[in-house]
Amino acid sequence: MVKIAIDAMGGDFGPEPIVKGCITALKKKKFTPILVGKKSEILPLLPKRYRDKILIIESSDVISMSDAATDAVKRKESSIYKAVDLVRDGVADGVVSAGHSGATMTLATLRIGRLKGVSRPALVTLMPTKTGRRSVVLDVGANVDSKPEHLAEFAIMGGCYAEDVLAIKEPSIGLLANGEEKSKGNEVTKAAYKILDGYKGFKGNVEGSDIFNGSCDVITCDGFVGNLVLKASEGVASTISILIKEYIKKSPIRITGALLMRKVFKLLKKEIDYAEIGGAPLIGIKGCAIVSHGKSNARAIENAIYQAISYVDTGVNTHIISRLEELKQKEI
Repeated sequence: MVKIAIDAMGGDFGPEPIVKGCITALKKKKFTPILVGKKSEILPLLPKRYRDKILIIESSDVISMSDAATDAVKRKESSIYKAVDLVRDGVADGVVSAGHSGATMTLATLRIGRLKGVSRPALVTLMPTKTGRRSVVLDVGANVDSKPEHLAEFAIMGGCYAEDVLAIKEPSIGLLANGEEKSKGNEVTKAAYKILDGYKGFKGNVEGSDIFNGSCDVITCDGFVGNLVLKASEGVASTISILIKEYIKKSPIRITGALLMRKVFKLLKKEIDYAEIGGAPLIGIKGCAIVSHGKSNARAIENAIYQAISYVDTGVNTHIISRLEELKQKEI
């Protein structure tokens, strides 16, 4: 049975939504949850019938959002440090945290370690498309100064994730650039293009609109660019939702139409709600780490746990190692 270590103290709202999300997930999936944090705060939130189904690892320290990510390496009593080490020591198969994202990524990379052939792990996010299928975008924040070989690795890891976790047969892979032509992009993307040229599924350069139109399954970019894309997308989605509500309020006739469109709006909200995704996998490490939003509610934690279980069950890491080895042979 899959074992998932959960940072019970991470997140903006304390352990309550994390414990709730864990319990809901436990009702629907068979797995062993390991909550890491202050037992005195966790135990009162657990119904008695679940206390023998959830393990609790005591932790006296919490990395706050204002702390530097590098400080996490020294704070061995913190909840995220102990949760990550459970994966490192083979006690757990994956870790979920809504705490300090930088600390989670730093500890997962340094303590768990990278997969063979991976220079840098990448953070993955899923974007809605007009086809109903989500596109995979990486890196969205783990690296801000990527080299061409890093982008090539991200592309291959993203392809494996799309194929194994999202069950997309022969996913298409693109490099995010300022035009589809081979000549477009900066020096880094142009060099990455040469490395990936001829790789199965690689379609070349793609533009920002391709993230949402469903024409490409995996969109690869530097973490600096990817994070801007992610934050801008979240801002646009939120603004559109507000504008629609304000537009409807100005006319009684529109209110009638809005009532008919309620189901549509609910479906749209679900598509852009981060809680429905759960978190961003840090792909390329020897194990599984899901980095959730600091404002995660119980639903987000529940879905993050499902993500972790799925990641472990599919064996995507083995796939990544073999594909990167193929790329290395191609370069030789």
